[in-house]
Amino acid sequence: MFDKITTFSFPTRIVFGVGATRQLPVCLEENGVRRPLVVTDPGLRAAPPFKIVESALRDGGVRYEVFDGVHPNPIEEDVVQAVESYRTAGCDSVIGVGGGSAIDVAKATVVLARQEGTLADFEAQAGGMDRMTGPYDPIIAIPTTAGTGSEVGRSSVITSHKLKRKIIIFSPWLMPKRAILDPELTVSLPPFLTAATGMDAFTHCLESLTCPVYHPLCDAIAIHGLELIIRYLERATRDGRDIEARGNMMMAASMGAIAFQKDLGATHSLAHPLSTEFGLHHGLANALCLPAVMGFNLNAAAPHYVRLAHIYGDHHSNEPDNRQAAEAVKMVEAMIERLGIKRGLRNHGVPRESLEALSGSAFADSCHKTNIRPCNQDHLLRLYQESW
Repeated sequence: MFDKITTFSFPTRIVFGVGATRQLPVCLEENGVRRPLVVTDPGLRAAPPFKIVESALRDGGVRYEVFDGVHPNPIEEDVVQAVESYRTAGCDSVIGVGGGSAIDVAKATVVLARQEGTLADFEAQAGGMDRMTGPYDPIIAIPTTAGTGSEVGRSSVITSHKLKRKIIIFSPWLMPKRAILDPELTVSLPPFLTAATGMDAFTHCLESLTCPVYHPLCDAIAIHGLELIIRYLERATRDGRDIEARGNMMMAASMGAIAFQKDLGATHSLAHPLSTEFGLHHGLANALCLPAVMGFNLNAAAPHYVRLAHIYGDHHSNEPDNRQAAEAVKMVEAMIERLGIKRGLRNHGVPRESLEALSGSAFADSCHKTNIRPCNQDHLLRLYQESW
């Protein structure tokens, strides 16, 4: 399974299959790269997946530098320090190795390496895309998780010093030149991170599907992404060396990111401040908030949730749509429980007295603007309370 390397574009050129990392020197040569900066985090640098990447670079005779200062929830200082390393070493490209955090920092690095300013100057919802004067140096993305799909995305999510919250910078110039999807790099991912990153991919697929923007191509991709996640996430969590499950989860994560070019919904607006303020893993934050948001959206999203119930397979198709939609919410809750994710923000270090302030931050986040059911700050507060 997955022993044959395949190459395709959508629109990112993707190199997929077991051992695909060995194609890295070729990918660099195709893009005229001579001295890349490898961006990663300190934990991954000492782990087997990074050794595989370094081996490919050394075997290909590639001279490279490493920046390993990425935080689990990346902050602007990560980018500033990476830019300093980039300029000092005379680099001409970045290779993001890791989860979405490393890849997002890599993307932001090529922006600030060539343009003056702070990340806040390039925030998407403040018109920052118009100030991004690419093209930038090449970006190569090598994910070691199956969650964010940042390897095929045009955005980067970083906590801004100036704004004290997560911001999104977005531009077609941030699309990686190559995404290398090698299931071998994910086999050592622990069960909790497998589950949390997988729930991130699931939320991407579901929120993009329900987002009230016309894009049937993305809808089709989101639906198949949900099918893959429902079929393979629990398998990958139980047995990390299940290459079939790992490979399909990597593809599902990329599909989720392709799909959410439509946009997302309220779950992501709730999740972003939880990572900024309390350090919750983004996928975990999504998993904790998603059931409440699904309940809030139940009537507006009923046709989509009926389809979700059909994908799970355990449903009664003769029931009214609202009953099937409600059953889909229960199915998602049951899957989260089977994955070993303990429900309730209270169980993850979030005090109840913080919820009102969090709701203000969530309302300032742009993702809820494309939620299928319109919501205000009071709605977001109630959703936090239901998730607590």
